[in-house]
Amino acid sequence: MLNHIWAAMIAIGIIYGALTGNMEAVANGALDAAGEAVQLCITMIGVMGLWVGLMEIASKSGLIASMTRGIQPFITFLFPRIPKEHPARQYISTNIIANILGLGWACTPAGLKAMEELAHLEEERQNPGYLSKRGERVASNEMCTFLILNISSLQLIPVSVIAYRSQYGSANPTAVIAPGILATAISTAVAVIYCKIRDRACPSRQIGIK
Repeated sequence: MLNHIWAAMIAIGIIYGALTGNMEAVANGALDAAGEAVQLCITMIGVMGLWVGLMEIASKSGLIASMTRGIQPFITFLFPRIPKEHPARQYISTNIIANILGLGWACTPAGLKAMEELAHLEEERQNPGYLSKRGERVASNEMCTFLILNISSLQLIPVSVIAYRSQYGSANPTAVIAPGILATAISTAVAVIYCKIRDRACPSRQIGIK
């Protein structure tokens, strides 16, 4: 869907530029944007390298393991039907911690592995609600809850936004930290409340995301 939207926007821009005699401006804009994209990628690579390195240090020092143990009561509250020793809990914990620290790049692999483990868990349960009437797989309550939690994405340090603001000359790139914490805290609280309400309403079926 997004590919179609971007393709339509590009086509409309080119057609409008041709009709208004501004094709040179369109071409120059495309070249300038390409150069900015390369500069932004270089900046983001540096930021990503810094934070991934810090995460590695935190992991080696045992800080990540301590944080993972610390949020286990929260994981149990959100996912009460996942067994305590199931590998999905570890991947979910790692994903949440990376999201809180603003490391979207680091949380993606853990998120994918968590979804795989949750899918395996549903297969092991042989849950009738896991298959639709046509025999197709549907998301379980745990999978929907995890997805919604990722979308709300509580962040203490919005690394990507700070890097973007710094790249484009912001006088105070870190000014977004407090508003970001407030906004993501509210969105996460709403997400948790919604998931718990829907989970109680249909405990053996998917929450209802289509």
